[in-house]
Amino acid sequence: MTTTTESRGQKLTAKGQATRDRIVRAAAELMYEHGAQNTNNEQVREAAGVSGSQLTRHFPTKESLVRAVLAWQADSIVARHQVPELGELDSFAALRRWAASYIASQDMVRGGCTFGSLAAEVVKTEPSHRDAVADGFQRWQELFKRGLSKMRERGALRPEADPAALANLLTAAFQGGALLDQAAGESTPLRDALYGALTYIESFAVQRGPDTVPATGR
Repeated sequence: MTTTTESRGQKLTAKGQATRDRIVRAAAELMYEHGAQNTNNEQVREAAGVSGSQLTRHFPTKESLVRAVLAWQADSIVARHQVPELGELDSFAALRRWAASYIASQDMVRGGCTFGSLAAEVVKTEPSHRDAVADGFQRWQELFKRGLSKMRERGALRPEADPAALANLLTAAFQGGALLDQAAGESTPLRDALYGALTYIESFAVQRGPDTVPATGR
C-alpha cells in the first residue's frame, strides 16, 4: 500500500493522508473566518467530518494544527503565484497581471490575505510559530526576487535595482493593502498600494516601452 510521510515522521496511508488534508483544509477555512484563537477542536471536527480520535491522531495539539495550516496556506499562496499566465513573474506585464488578479478578488475584501491574516495573529500570540511564518513569507518573496533578478540580468531593470528590496516592497504593499481592503470593505486600498509599488519598480526600467506602461489599472 502506498504511504506518505507526515511532518512528525509517521507513515500515512493514502486514506490517512486524505483525512489529514481534509482536517487542514477545514481548519484553514475556520481560522480564516474566525481566527486561530476562536477556532476549537469541536468546530474543526464537525467541519472536517472526522471523529475526535482522528483529529487528535493527526494533530495532538492546537499548535501542531496551526503550524499545518500555516504551511498549507503558504503552499496555496506559492501555487497561486506559479500559474501559467504569470510565468516566472519576470516581466512588468506579468507583475501587473499578478496585481490585477488579486485586486479583482473578493477574498481580499472578505478576509484579507489567507496566509497573512493568520500569520499576523499567531506571530504575536504564539511566538513559537514565528519560524513557520517567516518561512512562508520567505518562500513567497523568493518568487518575486527570482523574477526580478531575471529582469535585471537580461537588462530590463537597471543594475542598481535591488531584487530583494523590491520583493519586500511588493509583499508589504500586498499585506498592507489587503488589510485596508478588509477594513474598508472594497478594493481601492490594495489597488493603490500594488500599483504604487509597481510604478516604483517600473522606475528602474532600462527603457520604457509597451511593457512598462504605468500601472494605473485604469
